[in-house]
Amino acid sequence: MSLIKGWCPDAWHPMAAGDGLLVRVRPTMGRITSAQLQGLCETALTYGNGLIDLTSRANLQIRGVSEQDWRPLIARLIALELVHADPVMESRRALLVTPDWQAGDDTACIAAEWIDRLGEFPDLPAKVGFAIDAGPTPLLTGKAGDFRIEPGAMGGLILRAAGRPTGVVVTRSDAVDVLLAMANWFVASGGCDAGRMVRHKAALPDWAQGDSVPATPFLPLRPGRHPLGFIYGVPFGQIDASTLAELAPHAIRLTPWRMLIAEGAEGVAIQGLIRDPTDPLLRVDACPGKPACPQASVETRALARQIAPYVTGRLHISGCAKGCARSTPAALCLTGHKGRYDLAHHARAGAPPQQAGLTRSDILAHLGVTDAACL
Repeated sequence: MSLIKGWCPDAWHPMAAGDGLLVRVRPTMGRITSAQLQGLCETALTYGNGLIDLTSRANLQIRGVSEQDWRPLIARLIALELVHADPVMESRRALLVTPDWQAGDDTACIAAEWIDRLGEFPDLPAKVGFAIDAGPTPLLTGKAGDFRIEPGAMGGLILRAAGRPTGVVVTRSDAVDVLLAMANWFVASGGCDAGRMVRHKAALPDWAQGDSVPATPFLPLRPGRHPLGFIYGVPFGQIDASTLAELAPHAIRLTPWRMLIAEGAEGVAIQGLIRDPTDPLLRVDACPGKPACPQASVETRALARQIAPYVTGRLHISGCAKGCARSTPAALCLTGHKGRYDLAHHARAGAPPQQAGLTRSDILAHLGVTDAACL
């Protein structure tokens, strides 16, 4: 039986993995300056195993940190202004913003005020987060955010609670006031017991019960040229610090799609990063798997590289039934179970399989992977 954690790691509360501690870094507004990026990569190589994960909340996780190296790592991240020196304040910095925000636009201004007023917000469950998606069209639909500022279908902005189809109209000037009121209502109405807004069944307060529907979501960003620079894909959301350091001449923006925006970059080829928007690895979700995760019973990513070109639609390979890499159904889902793989179509990890107990060879044969592709 998989051990399900009831919390998300942050810098002050690391999580143990098979390769050491995971230390989460939440850059302000998802942006890392050139100097911060160089320092982050040096820190990951000095105090971790050099591997860095990109999360679905546009955060980073430094992997392979030992207990004795954790405190000097934290000190370095504080000096780089990538971690708040106050553990309580750091725990509140769960904010996802539209990654292509521009200085002075609604997203940037609302997020800046939210950051300035962070001390006014109550303590919330670790998995609860905010999303500010205030561009012309929503980009973050379907991504984590218990309380969301997003465009309305009729124009303007709305506040919408996760799990509710409609929201209430807000303005740029009152958006943070309304987010604060919503957070206080969540605590006062017992939301902390539910853990997430989507599971909190209490009726919203009258002032939050609007009938404004969100605007139609825009397609997520893809690798290639972008008005801010160039977008690189990161296979499986994991990158070596030495590879990431090749982007250090630029500031970068993190995205929740395992992609990076390198500001001002021309898009030069960097080994280990994806520039082709049709690369099949962009359709793959795969957790670290065995042996990096103690919950996983199977290897995941080498298999994913082999079979991705043979899968139509989304591919998810999960080392166990938790499904950490993807919570929604995939066209093909392989779940590790007692050292073998359970196969299901249009399913989540851990769903009842159509075929159970498959070996790697079984999967290759099922998909028609040729011997040449296995070399």
